[in-house]
Amino acid sequence: MSRNIIEQHPDEYRQDLNPDYTAGENNGPRQTRTRTAYEIKELHNRNRDLRDDELKQIPVLLEGERLEQGAVYFDLAHPESGEFKAMGNQEAGPQNWFVAKSEIDYQLWNLITGVDNWNRLGDLVDEGDS
Repeated sequence: MSRNIIEQHPDEYRQDLNPDYTAGENNGPRQTRTRTAYEIKELHNRNRDLRDDELKQIPVLLEGERLEQGAVYFDLAHPESGEFKAMGNQEAGPQNWFVAKSEIDYQLWNLITGVDNWNRLGDLVDEGDS
């Protein structure tokens, strides 16, 4: 038995009426474009506490990349804002350096988000540094 499926919008108007058809949907593994924090020269000046090898381990979303709904992020450009849970309509803008918590080692995440308890930073600091 076949069904006739009625399209919500005619083909010629579909893109105009619904330009972000899949916005906010989480469909399988994400393919996001990133660069490392090491590649952002301004970060070297702002975060002198981070070594080059640590900056190379931090993937930063490129401008225009959509944030995954419900995922936790931190904006290295605006650390005073703290970590946040993304909504489906959010994307990285030109003034953002978003880092996804799921894409980074937890000790490095604690370091960039300002955790100062050396027990939670593990091997990233020596006991004498605290």
